[in-house]
Amino acid sequence: MRKTYIGGVSNSKGQVAGQETRKGGQAMNTPIYQTIIVKFKKTIAELDGIFSDTRFWGVATLKEWIDDYESTRFTQTDSHTAVITSEYNMECVKEWLRKHSDIAELTEY
Repeated sequence: MRKTYIGGVSNSKGQVAGQETRKGGQAMNTPIYQTIIVKFKKTIAELDGIFSDTRFWGVATLKEWIDDYESTRFTQTDSHTAVITSEYNMECVKEWLRKHSDIAELTEY
């Protein structure tokens, strides 16, 4: 797995997991997920070429690479676009994407 942050680490907006109360008065953490929509200049299939050396990377596709970050998921919506959600690794994911791919548009929700 990629580098992860564990504990009460805040996300980019300064939020941490909220606490709700369960029946019986016990506190329960509710995870707060960040979501981005990324449109790449190249097709996602072309970006998969980054991982041609699977022995080096340990994965064969961009989806596998992103999904390998703990609590993070990659969902392709068309040839150039994906929705990525993450509980606490979004900053690492965005940094990696900026270094290794050409991004046409990135929208945060």
